[in-house]
Amino acid sequence: MTGDNNKEAPAVRLRCDGAVDEGTLAYARVKIDAVVGRPGLPAVTGEVRIVRSAAHADLPWSATADLNAAGRPLVVHAEEATGRELVDQLQNRLRRQIDRAAHAWDDGHRTTAPPWRGGAQRSA
Repeated sequence: MTGDNNKEAPAVRLRCDGAVDEGTLAYARVKIDAVVGRPGLPAVTGEVRIVRSAAHADLPWSATADLNAAGRPLVVHAEEATGRELVDQLQNRLRRQIDRAAHAWDDGHRTTAPPWRGGAQRSA
């Protein structure tokens, strides 16, 4: 998903601006992969950008996720005082948005109706 050791391009890119430490990036990779890599979800692609700004004293950390799940665009924004709080808030917001997209995706991808409801019968 967001790993750097993949031979192919990751489905969700993780980028950073400013003085973002490696610990925060590693934590973000794990949390984002946990959300977008869950089984049963449609393919999720896009980019997550984490920014640490020295100009904003009260909330120096911000993140923007611009993703596409099952053809549905998702934009998530978060601001926090620390990197870990930012990643946790971003994960919660991403999970909610991706769950909504997955629910909408499921509406069009249901299994066939059982025979007693007019669906095709399966041969054993």
